[in-house]
Amino acid sequence: MSEQALQTPEKSMRKVAMTSLAGTSIEWYDFFIYGTAAALVFPAAFFPESMPPLVGLIAAFGTLAVGFVARPIGGIVFGHYGDKYGRKSALVTALLMMGIATTLIGCLPTYALIGPAAPVLLTLLRFIQGFAVGGQWGGAMLLVTENAPQNKRGFYGAFAQAGAPCGLILANFAFLAVGALVSDEQFMSWGWRIPFLLSVILIGISLYVQLHLEDTPAFKELQRVDKERHSKDEPTRVEKRSPVLEVIASHPRQILLAAGAFLAVQVSFYILIAFVIAYGTSADGLGLPREMLLTAVLISSFAQIPVLFWASAYSDRHGRRGIYMLGAVLCAIWSFTLFPLMDTGEFLWIVVAVSSGQVFIAMMYGPQAAFLTELFSTQVRYSGASLGYQLGAILGGAMAPLIATALWAEVGTIYISIYMATACLLTLISVKMLTETHGRDINKVE
Repeated sequence: MSEQALQTPEKSMRKVAMTSLAGTSIEWYDFFIYGTAAALVFPAAFFPESMPPLVGLIAAFGTLAVGFVARPIGGIVFGHYGDKYGRKSALVTALLMMGIATTLIGCLPTYALIGPAAPVLLTLLRFIQGFAVGGQWGGAMLLVTENAPQNKRGFYGAFAQAGAPCGLILANFAFLAVGALVSDEQFMSWGWRIPFLLSVILIGISLYVQLHLEDTPAFKELQRVDKERHSKDEPTRVEKRSPVLEVIASHPRQILLAAGAFLAVQVSFYILIAFVIAYGTSADGLGLPREMLLTAVLISSFAQIPVLFWASAYSDRHGRRGIYMLGAVLCAIWSFTLFPLMDTGEFLWIVVAVSSGQVFIAMMYGPQAAFLTELFSTQVRYSGASLGYQLGAILGGAMAPLIATALWAEVGTIYISIYMATACLLTLISVKMLTETHGRDINKVE
């Protein structure tokens, strides 16, 4: 059946897009508040007081990395589930899992109360967070791109992508609001828990998705074709092999290049939202107020959102690869201006430094949802897109704050810039090696 015949009505499309934005925003809020807390609170709350501050920061960022290790595992499990049983049910399960895990982090006792069990439990819940994100992104992304008309697939895909900066805005605003209402001592004692406890809202969103949204036209078409084949006693691809094994066998090049295309986004983004805060507030760094760095990151996230939608809409008219590669080139150049601007200690130049990076990231991240959707066939799309995305996340974002902290401690910030530029070069090469996907019929069942 043609893509035009399966097109979702505009009114329903808007509801799907806004629901995806709400779900991904709260999901990423849950994931990002951990990074902010790892930079500001966790070294003191969940590790021994005798540990030097810089070592405690590295240990906290180590638990942050655990979430990224779990992401491809979540991508594999939810990818299989989403390709076999539906995008919606996989997404709902991931949202519920994230909401519960994040709320429990807000209830965890500290190292002073239960000793070494505190960081162990923290790491376990961070793993569950990562596992949930590994499944959430694919479900939310496909919910909009598989429903969207072909000529607006990039634009509507941006609603799923905008959840990341919106979640970051919510996360930083939550910490700023709590910090403004309580003293520093109260913030370190119990105030930091409030943003985690607020994630219970995600459970309500997951119930709304379950009750009010249908699965995507592409998945319904896959079910129809499989049912038709089954009635003729023809074995289907889904029945013969797991979607995860199928996509690894049939699309290995696309998975690896999709991961490479994501490196620049992940490395740059997590240095901007986690390491920059630690570098700016640490006594070993710039020694600036916590509120200044959080506000700068907050402003940069607002700057990213309109560019994200513009780049996505541009990719609908002119193709995905060109705008993506331009973003990688500009991000590489900018990486060498980030720390000189930050080292001025001036709020304006810190905002310019962080916001410029977010804008260049948006030029890549915006079109990515449509790009990855179009790389894979319907039967294995959830698995393939999730594997590429999450593999890029673990190679790029998982270790970025940790590597940046180690480079800063040993050889200085110039090597962090080189690290970021190298990631951008690898992304540029990966996107160049991928074929243009703009205009493909994604509802065709092979």
